[in-house]
Amino acid sequence: MLTSYQITLGDSYIMAVEDSYVQAKRLQHFFDENKINTIVYSKAIDAYAAALEKIPVLIISDIMMPGMDGYEFCSKIKAHPVLKEVPVILLTSLRDPLDIIKGLQAGADNFITKPYDEMYLLSRIHYLLANREMRKSGSAEMMIEIMFRGNMYAINSEKKQILDLLLSVYEAAIQRNDELISTQAKLEASNENLIAANEELEAFSFTVSHDLRNPLNVISGYSQILQLDYSNQLDAEAIEFLERIQKATVSMATLIDDLLQFSRSGRAEIISKPIDLSQLARSIMEDLENNNLQSKPRVFIQEGLNINADPSLIHVVLENLLSNALKYSGKIPNPEITFGLLKRENEHIFFVKDNGAGFDMAKAAKLFNPFQRLHASHEFQGIGVGLATVRRIIERHGGRVWAESEPGQGATFYFSLPFLP
Repeated sequence: MLTSYQITLGDSYIMAVEDSYVQAKRLQHFFDENKINTIVYSKAIDAYAAALEKIPVLIISDIMMPGMDGYEFCSKIKAHPVLKEVPVILLTSLRDPLDIIKGLQAGADNFITKPYDEMYLLSRIHYLLANREMRKSGSAEMMIEIMFRGNMYAINSEKKQILDLLLSVYEAAIQRNDELISTQAKLEASNENLIAANEELEAFSFTVSHDLRNPLNVISGYSQILQLDYSNQLDAEAIEFLERIQKATVSMATLIDDLLQFSRSGRAEIISKPIDLSQLARSIMEDLENNNLQSKPRVFIQEGLNINADPSLIHVVLENLLSNALKYSGKIPNPEITFGLLKRENEHIFFVKDNGAGFDMAKAAKLFNPFQRLHASHEFQGIGVGLATVRRIIERHGGRVWAESEPGQGATFYFSLPFLP
């Protein structure tokens, strides 16, 4: 492997201590690739005994290990009169400043942060080996006591050793910061691409939905003409076919309306105004009941529910939730629907409750995704866009939406809205 660092050890070797099998294999591969003599140990106690038998020129040790950890291992190396001059590199995540204090206290010469860049590790090895004589010329041991988080720590490392360690920490921090800046730039670019893709998808959805209306109206219109003007010339089977066509066109029209509503919910500008939700809910329920003569539920709407939000978008929210409650409670003898408010300090939490079919909470995560349905179409009609539209509108208002239910025990849908002036 071609590198900027040529390390020749002769009969000497570098010792590595790593209890993770995967990380140990990675280190071994790294050393083999760079033609560096090394012995990798999985336990610090075994490595310490081996170091007494044959002194390594440098030790690389993980910190988090069972039994003797990296700090204790480093301390034992630095406390031994024969091994104390061996440079020690500790592998750490450096998530806590205490790592640095413990490393200094143990006498470590360098930190390498995980995950590490192999060229950087090679440069640290080269630096410590190239400066062994310079390190020996440092000042005599001097005890330094420092206070950190209410505890006293004694450090007796040489000044050069302390400076090297702190510089390695600073260099690692700079490297990590550069990586974060690069990652942030990539995320911003991805976010811009996602926004553009969403806008294109919204435009596509709107265009397709809008353009589908004309041919659908033609199909519906001509099938109605056949039913009205030519029914006496058609047999029973042909009349049934026309009825199926009409039913399909109504279903398709509903799908188009839902798609348009979903598309607009992400594009419409939010203009907040005072809304009497109690009155709005009553008006919506009256319209729904007039269009659904099969089900006449008992409806309970809490009085005095007021909010500042976008009236047209909140109308869509309530219409979807109340129509769902009406639909899924329509097959029981005594359907009931309740709309009310749960008081919270920092937000309004409204709920729509029914005593209908309910659903399994294990599948609740799918509820608010587009085109996801928990009931078969032959049981309850729908395409699964309404709740996705509700979530989009509520989240655009800075709120959240969720549900609670049990099969056969009805369902309660909650949505929160923040307090707005």
